[in-house]
Amino acid sequence: MAIELPPLPYDRAALEPHMSAETLDFHYGKHHKTYVDNANKMIEGTEFADMPLVDIIRRSQGALFNNVAQVWNHTFFWNCMKPNGGGEPTGKLADAINLAFGDFATFKEEFAKTCIGTFGSGWGWLVQRPDGSLALVSTSNANTPIAGEDTPLLTCDVWEHAYYIDYRNARPKFVEAFWNLVNWDFVASNMK
Repeated sequence: MAIELPPLPYDRAALEPHMSAETLDFHYGKHHKTYVDNANKMIEGTEFADMPLVDIIRRSQGALFNNVAQVWNHTFFWNCMKPNGGGEPTGKLADAINLAFGDFATFKEEFAKTCIGTFGSGWGWLVQRPDGSLALVSTSNANTPIAGEDTPLLTCDVWEHAYYIDYRNARPKFVEAFWNLVNWDFVASNMK
């Protein structure tokens, strides 16, 4: 089964002014597509050829892991955003955030610190632990919570290719803009 580049859940200009169509042309159209293309070349004719993507992630290592994990991470990232997103979560998700962090403002501050403080290239995550509690996780490079026991709820891509066109080297400005795009319905739908 070939790994496919899923369509974006919105038009490539739909996240402007927070994320430009040019950024999506490169980030989705070049970087994400390259991970898909590389992964397909690597699994062809191997034991991984007919496995679902998550199974390949959990059983692979090295270059194959890096490419398949980046396919999954990016697909998840696109869904964490939507046009006219942002605001604050409600319901069960809001309750869980308040329980874990005290209030939304503290969560937002701590999530931003996690993203900004990720050394080099990587990802900031809000995850749900197996016991149901929420936590923040920073992963380097292609690492992803789905390789372990945590359930990803929200991610922010802090590889430079996520923000260099719109924000140059200003990761904090990118993370600040990200809050205007968060798709809280998608985040809540990931809770167990």
